[in-house]
Amino acid sequence: MVTPSGLVLLTDRRLAAGPLTRVVARAVRGGAAWVILRERDLPYAERRALALALRDLLPPGRLIVAGPDPLGADAVHLAEADPLPAAGVSLIGRSRHDLPGLSIEDYVTLSPIFATSSKPGHGPALGPTGAALLAGDVPWLALGGIDSPSRAAACAAAGAHGIAVMGAIMRAEDPEGLTRTLASAFGAARSARAAGGSGDLPTREISQDHDVRPTAAAIAAGASGSARPGGSARPVGAVRPAPPPAAHRRGPTGPGGRR
Repeated sequence: MVTPSGLVLLTDRRLAAGPLTRVVARAVRGGAAWVILRERDLPYAERRALALALRDLLPPGRLIVAGPDPLGADAVHLAEADPLPAAGVSLIGRSRHDLPGLSIEDYVTLSPIFATSSKPGHGPALGPTGAALLAGDVPWLALGGIDSPSRAAACAAAGAHGIAVMGAIMRAEDPEGLTRTLASAFGAARSARAAGGSGDLPTREISQDHDVRPTAAAIAAGASGSARPGGSARPVGAVRPAPPPAAHRRGPTGPGGRR
């Protein structure tokens, strides 16, 4: 199973500095490895057409659709309250913001990592280290306020599989250049971490956000979660739910699109 990694672009046509497909195409040229199509307010036919247009810009399987209907793609990204999709979806992710209910799909996004202008007042910020403690060994993407190379690198140093970026790239005058800058910083820091680098987080970058959530340290100090496969511990309270029926969890890869 290939899970999202590197720079993952989230769409928002209202923030985009130009036509959405053009902004996405430029970000893909700059190194966006995956795209999550949001735009959940669009009429079904219009959103499906947009999904097909974006899919043509990406390698096979790299378009993820927000919501349980894949719209002809192979992957979905669910909000916390969304039901699981029907059979036929090969990759399922879910948005998480805090410890309660943290479960394992194929991956999760954790947010906000930093304070973000796209959703002012949304928080408090987890910080990269806090997000890593919440995720345990679940593959995770860092989301929220990742608008500089140092922040991208901090997320990689904390163990993020990828960074999910929306507002900074959508609003950018040069989405290709900004994507390349953020993706390169993340990739270099992740390679250094894999090679046994120090993994130290840039403290000046983290200290910019005074609302970084303090619970992560308490979680680390008091963790006594049950053992997970491979011997690692799941953070306290992050209980794996009973697996859904097979028909709802996995099926043969295919469009599976239905309203």
